[in-house]
Amino acid sequence: MRLNKRRIVITGAGSGIGRETARVFMREGARIAMLDIDLPAIQQLAVDNRAWAIGTDVREEASVAAAIDQAAQAMGGIDGVVNCAGVANGLPFESTDYASWKAQIDTNLNGTFLVCREATRWMRKEETASIVNLASAQALLPTGSSSSYTASKGGVVAFSKTISFELAPKIRVNVVCPGTTGTPMVQAILDGPNPDAVKRNIAAVPMGRLAATAEIADLILFLIGPESTFITGTAIAADGGRTRH
Repeated sequence: MRLNKRRIVITGAGSGIGRETARVFMREGARIAMLDIDLPAIQQLAVDNRAWAIGTDVREEASVAAAIDQAAQAMGGIDGVVNCAGVANGLPFESTDYASWKAQIDTNLNGTFLVCREATRWMRKEETASIVNLASAQALLPTGSSSSYTASKGGVVAFSKTISFELAPKIRVNVVCPGTTGTPMVQAILDGPNPDAVKRNIAAVPMGRLAATAEIADLILFLIGPESTFITGTAIAADGGRTRH
């Protein structure tokens, strides 16, 4: 098993890419602490003594600090973090009010910062550790819509590259930038009042389809696992060739 004895925090594990990553990591032998605002969703996955469900609001400093400490105590430490918690609204710039803007920044960027900061206290105690933050292909090549989402994910890329310098060589930090993926979040935008941004993204993908959550989870597994020990400070696009990054 590729993650045998690893102790990994996964945020946003209640749905989409985070949920698939949790399944893959359990299959590969990891102990995982699943953090999500939707506690019942992650409790469904906590079926044995290798998975813990911790209700967490990544927008709130106190909630994150308590959750990370609980995760470390349950697993006997932390040597990996995957930040999948995220939101998207698909709103064009002129339809974006400040509340909508702030909602994207608070979850996608501030949440990533808070989890990384709190978990680093524990990962410093380990010989090696790894962080994988989820951004978006929008951070690499914006499509001219959803400015608040794009800004939040662009911030994740810049933040991650910066701390990769500060935390090396003990803690590696990388970013996965998925293209449009078949998740409940994407489906909600397609079913909502502003589906055009998603439809434009899909139309521009040379592979001609959405990504599957399993395809993104496998890339996260590679970056957390033993095959990528000389990779840090990198943002990898998994977007079917849209950005050609």
